[in-house]
Amino acid sequence: MTYNVLVIGSGGREHAIVDALKRSESVGRIYCAPGNAGIDTAATPVSIPVTDINDLARFATDASVSLTVVGPEVPLAAGIVDEFRKRGLRIFGPTKAAAQIESSKAFAKELMARHNIPTAASRTFDDFDEALKYVLAGPERSVIKYDGLAAGKGVVVAQSHEEAEAALRNMLLDDEFGKGRVVVEEFLDGPEFSFMCLVNGPKVYPLAIARDHKRAFDNDRGPNTGGMGAYSPVPFVTDEIRQTALDTIMLPVAKAMADEGNPFTGVLYGGLILNNGVPKVIEFNARFGDPETEVVLPRMQSDIYKVFEAVLDGKDFDIEWSPETRLGIVLAADGYPGSYPKGLPLGGLEQTEGKVFHMGTRMDGDRLVSAGGRVLMVTDSGATLSEARAKALKDAKAVAENSQGLFYRSDIGAAESRNEL
Repeated sequence: MTYNVLVIGSGGREHAIVDALKRSESVGRIYCAPGNAGIDTAATPVSIPVTDINDLARFATDASVSLTVVGPEVPLAAGIVDEFRKRGLRIFGPTKAAAQIESSKAFAKELMARHNIPTAASRTFDDFDEALKYVLAGPERSVIKYDGLAAGKGVVVAQSHEEAEAALRNMLLDDEFGKGRVVVEEFLDGPEFSFMCLVNGPKVYPLAIARDHKRAFDNDRGPNTGGMGAYSPVPFVTDEIRQTALDTIMLPVAKAMADEGNPFTGVLYGGLILNNGVPKVIEFNARFGDPETEVVLPRMQSDIYKVFEAVLDGKDFDIEWSPETRLGIVLAADGYPGSYPKGLPLGGLEQTEGKVFHMGTRMDGDRLVSAGGRVLMVTDSGATLSEARAKALKDAKAVAENSQGLFYRSDIGAAESRNEL
C-alpha cells in the first residue's frame, strides 16, 4: 500500500524532502504547496501559500493525504501543526508553542539557562539605549540577534562596538525585521556544525552531521545569509563530540520541552559551535536546515516515509547512511542577501554531474528563470570531501557560466579538504 504525502514549502530544503520521498516504496502521490520549477517535475504542485493554513488543511483532507511534512518556519510559528492535529490530520512538525524555540531567541535562551544547556552568555533588550550601554561595556566582538523570524538574516556577528551599534539601530530603531527585541550574546570562537535530530517528546533520533557556511563570500566574509553551501559528514566532528552534543544538548533540550509542557515533535535543528573543544549552542531551529538538508537527506538509505512514521509513533529504529561525502554549493542572485533581480534566465543544469536542487526558481513560459535570492544548489558526492568538492565546483561553474546574474562561494569545504592531504 502506498500513501499520499503533502510537503509544504518552495525551496531547496523542500526539493530535497520531495527527492527523498520519491525514493520511498511507501509513497504514492507527492503534493507540494506551492513548490518551485524543480519540485514541480517530481511532485504535483498545489498553488496554496504556506501561510494559508485552513486551505492547506482542507486540501490535505480532500486529497487523502496521509502525512504532511512542513519545510519552512513561518507556518510552524503560525500554528499549522495545531490546526492539522485539531482536524485529525497527521503532520510532521512542532506545535506553535514548541516552535518558539526558533521563533523566539529569548525563549530558547531562557530555556537553556533553566536547564544548564551549554550556550553563550546573553541578555535580552527591547530598549536601544540600554542595549547599547550593555554592548559598549563589553568586549569589542559580540553577537546581535533579532528575537524573531528573519529568514536566517537576523544575526550580526559584530567585530566592533560600531558594528554592534549599527545592528542595534537596525533592529530596535529602524525595525528592519519588524518591531521586537534583541538578544545580545558573547562571541564564541570555533568551528560550527549543524546537528539535526528527529524528535517526539523526549525521544531523539539523530541525523547525520553537516556543516553550513553562512557568510555570503569566500573566506567567511560579507553579510550573513540563509546559507551558501554545506557538506556532510564533517571530519572534525568525531563520534565522541557527536555523542557529547547529543548527551549535553539535544537530549536535555527535548526532555526540558516535554517536562515544561511544550513537547517537541519534528526536526530539532541544533546550530552548534565547538568552543575550546566543547559543543555549545548558537541557535535552535524548529525544522530541517537549508542548505544542510540538501546534503544530509541524499545520504539517507532508509525509507524516509517509514522514518517519519516511526518518529510520530514513538518507535525505536536505526537510520542507515551512505558512507559517501556529499557537498553542495548554492548559486545566489547578485546582490543577495540585499536587493537582487528576479526573472533572470538560468541554464547549464543539463551539464551537471550531480544533483541540482531548486531553491528559488519558476518557469516563464518554457524558460527556467530565477525567483529568489538563493536560486539553485548543486550537490555532488565523493569518497572524500575533496572529491565531492571538486565535482561540485565544476557543476557550479557550468551553471553560472550558462546563467545570468549568479554568484557562488568557491571555498565551501576548502579548509577541511586541505586537512585530508
